[in-house]
Amino acid sequence: MPNRLAHETSPYLLQHADNPVDWWPWSAEAFEEARKTNKPVLLSVGYSSCHWCHVLARESFEDEAVAAFMNDHFVNIKVDREERPDVDAVYMEAVQAATGQGGWPMTVFLTPEAEPFYFGTYFPPSPRQGMPSFRQVLEGVRAAWTDRRDEVAEVAQKIVRDLAGREISYGDSQAPGEEQLAAALLGLTREYDAQRGGFGGAPKFPPSMVVEFLLRHHARTGAEGALQMAQDTCERMARGGIHDQLGGGFARYSVDRDWIVPHFEKMLYDNALLCRVYAHLWRATGSDLARRVALDTADFMVRELRTAEGGFASALDADSDDGTGKHVEGAYYVWTPEQLREVLGEQDAELAAQYFGVTEEGTFEHGQSVLQLPQQDTVFDAEKVESIRRRLLDARAERPAPGRDDKVVAAWNGLAIAALAETGAYFDRPDLVEAALGAADLLVRLHLDEQARLSRTSKDGQVGANAGVLEDYADVAEGFLALASVTGEGVWLDFAGFLLDHVLTRFTGPEGALFDTAADAERLIRRPQDPTDNAVPSGWTAAAGALLSYAAQTGAEPHRAAAEKALGVVKALGPRVPRFVGWGLAVAEAFLDGPREVAVVGPSLTDAGTRALHRTALLGNAPGAVVAVGTPDSGELPLLADRILVGGEPTAYVCRHFTCDAPTTDAEALRVALGG
Repeated sequence: MPNRLAHETSPYLLQHADNPVDWWPWSAEAFEEARKTNKPVLLSVGYSSCHWCHVLARESFEDEAVAAFMNDHFVNIKVDREERPDVDAVYMEAVQAATGQGGWPMTVFLTPEAEPFYFGTYFPPSPRQGMPSFRQVLEGVRAAWTDRRDEVAEVAQKIVRDLAGREISYGDSQAPGEEQLAAALLGLTREYDAQRGGFGGAPKFPPSMVVEFLLRHHARTGAEGALQMAQDTCERMARGGIHDQLGGGFARYSVDRDWIVPHFEKMLYDNALLCRVYAHLWRATGSDLARRVALDTADFMVRELRTAEGGFASALDADSDDGTGKHVEGAYYVWTPEQLREVLGEQDAELAAQYFGVTEEGTFEHGQSVLQLPQQDTVFDAEKVESIRRRLLDARAERPAPGRDDKVVAAWNGLAIAALAETGAYFDRPDLVEAALGAADLLVRLHLDEQARLSRTSKDGQVGANAGVLEDYADVAEGFLALASVTGEGVWLDFAGFLLDHVLTRFTGPEGALFDTAADAERLIRRPQDPTDNAVPSGWTAAAGALLSYAAQTGAEPHRAAAEKALGVVKALGPRVPRFVGWGLAVAEAFLDGPREVAVVGPSLTDAGTRALHRTALLGNAPGAVVAVGTPDSGELPLLADRILVGGEPTAYVCRHFTCDAPTTDAEALRVALGG
């Protein structure tokens, strides 16, 4: 019989709706039940494409005896971290503070007042490698709750006090200058893996936001080392197994330092950020590889993640049926030489094995290989390779596909909108711009209420109950600002302004610090506030970037001042931990450069001269430059006010720091002015 999760919209929660565990969703009623029954709370946090979350569920949550023990002695709450990043952040901070590490699945035991007192991540069904079994943990916590209640209460209160004391020292409310950005670059150089690209050791995550900083730093300063790190990292990732060589797009991370074996889940946010990064790399270098990867990542998002309502689904699972009914990580993506021969025949299979690095011993498990593009001297016939790729892709499509989390997350859709709008504009792919517009339209229709307050998620056209957090407001504004630059439609700038007004009034502290949740949001044991960029830009740095772009588009001084104050944290963190504030550093580059404001006016948006100037403006490398295009009398965008055609010709105006260059009708002169 289904439990209470059967009424939820989260695919992750629905995966647990048939567990014998009497799960509750996160709610006041669950904690009321804990108080009424005098039971501790077992909080389990995960997400739908998390491999070890599935393992824990199979081993323990589907076990009748374990579930009966949980039901007898705990109030059990299941949370989708993607729906409730605020709940996840608060308790993950406690887990990391207590144990020095964290991850998912996250298992936290709470008092009925939601105060944590014992933590962990995955627990096996029987003791293993020094880890207690899940049943042992449950029994230990129950015994402590029953026999040592005062001690438990003391521990819980101390943890909450310690969390309250971990306030952020956030610089001096001023953006970083040349000195801090140079120090950040030096720090990245020290951590750079010159042999393999990327930063640090295994597991290796795509450093998309750091690459954005490197590209912008090179554009502003000419630092060749920054461009080299960006190029080499992007090439190594694109050639590695982390990049899907058949279907496009990227996996979450590589388990090794060489980008060979991915953790196979594919997340919308990674692909949105990487699509944009490769498009920007192409803009800076003209690299054919960057162009191909940007487009195949965009096509992957539209083909495999777009929902019936026009939004983009959160993720594809790492696991899928291996053809025997058993769910195995990577089953959909890996190949043996024998499987190549079955699809391609002997001769083409041999060529495919050489081209994609498939070996008899395998690069993954059980003699299977993840497809790569190893560097080699052999010259391959491009038509033959494309024919092989198509046939393998068709054969792969016959395999059981990984599950898809159809939840539409506002923030990640904002990132996808920005990526698709720009990629579509750069490569003359109006279909990609249309896909971006479709997702933006869904967010406005479904996720925004009459006060322009955002809901974080929707599924199947039904909006979720959870309020948007700072990253939702900031990333959706970022997407809308990109659409305004690409389409010239002022309505997207207006919507961005509505969202950013909420950032100023509901997410900003008295000294300009930013909080992840609104002032009027549900009160947790602590108001989360994390300025570091991890898998996605933090809400803090994403807001700084959107506020800065909006100020450049509109001249709104409060928004620029708020962006500068928010960048104070980048001044503090950039020189110390540059890998974990990459987007903040990229925004700081835009701040130092101006950012430049480009207004293009012409007799119409379809006029060839207007389109040429507009395209040149979008392809400028000046960090964070904003673009407005329209007719002199349109009134759509503030940057177009009082701009006239020079000699009746389409004309571009470039301004920064309250100073404007002479207007130009020459696309080449505009390119030079924007560092093209």
